[in-house]
Amino acid sequence: MARDSELAERVRRALTGHDVRETKMFGGLAFMVNDQMVASVKIGGGALLVRVACDRDAEYLERPGTNRAEMGKGRAMGEGWITVDNETLADDEQFQFWIDAVLEYNAERTA
Repeated sequence: MARDSELAERVRRALTGHDVRETKMFGGLAFMVNDQMVASVKIGGGALLVRVACDRDAEYLERPGTNRAEMGKGRAMGEGWITVDNETLADDEQFQFWIDAVLEYNAERTA
């Protein structure tokens, strides 16, 4: 749980200055910006579920430490839903890349 708590705190700090609400969702702690989910820290999973632009989905899945998000074993969530592993997120540049990606998509959706 410590890694999950640390990741949640990093996300919380990264989203400072935005209209953020936290809620339990998708088996973790979801971060909502402007009432739209941008990311969720998977409890016990050591990963971050991110919500990104579908038209960039294939590009994002080529990045290190990414997989198609699943809603249960073998049940893919579809385009725009990606899981980024904790090892990748340990790198501050990679972490910031994903924060920027979710906020970019959120701005498009809420414009």
